Amino acid sequence: MTGMSPQAGPPRTVRPRYLRITAAGFSALVTLVAVLGAVGVLPVDSSAQPAYAGTMRNQSAQPAQSGAVSDADGWGLTRLPIDLPPGLLSPAAAAAADRAAAQAAEPGVPAGSGEGRRIVFDRDDQRVWLVSASDAVRRTYLVSGSLTDNLAAGTYEVYSKSRDAVGIDGSTMRHMVRFTQGVNAAIGFHDIPVEGGEKVQGRAELGSPQSHGCIRQMPGDARALWRFAPLGTTVVVL
Repeated sequence: MTGMSPQAGPPRTVRPRYLRITAAGFSALVTLVAVLGAVGVLPVDSSAQPAYAGTMRNQSAQPAQSGAVSDADGWGLTRLPIDLPPGLLSPAAAAAADRAAAQAAEPGVPAGSGEGRRIVFDRDDQRVWLVSASDAVRRTYLVSGSLTDNLAAGTYEVYSKSRDAVGIDGSTMRHMVRFTQGVNAAIGFHDIPVEGGEKVQGRAELGSPQSHGCIRQMPGDARALWRFAPLGTTVVVL
């Protein structure tokens, strides 16, 4: 029939174009951040360093040590393969890393001190080394030997040990390891003596002669030598 419009179909649904809207919003956000950074409102760091770069342990250019050193004595030394920020290390791992770094900086056992399992005492350097059967240094530290230079260079053997001992001056000491006889008393290794309830010297004085004849050590070092040295252990005095 003339004069009638064609029948209209169902209305078309208009769908929002979410992808384009999201892209436009992200672009606007990036532009805003760039503008604020350029004018100093937001901080901009172009160094590209990790957030913990300022607190990393040992930032030197030297290569990190890896692996572990051990022997039949059971004195294992573990070195961390990489440097990590302190917050990512357990207290035990951090302590192990510190010990490894400290030992790496310590002097090696002197030449001419023999071979095999032994204790080495250098009178000039006032230092002791505990050396394993494989000639690896298990521990080294400063000590205080005799003021009277009453100990001759040579090779000795541990012949007696006492957890508690009394000095010729009445002071008390622990972890005594005897290896020779002096004029008035035995000579050996022990911790810093206590007299009148006070230690007779401090840690800072280690590395210089202070004793009446024996070799004084910090308590932890005295315990280590006690465990390291059964009767018959070789002692080399240089």
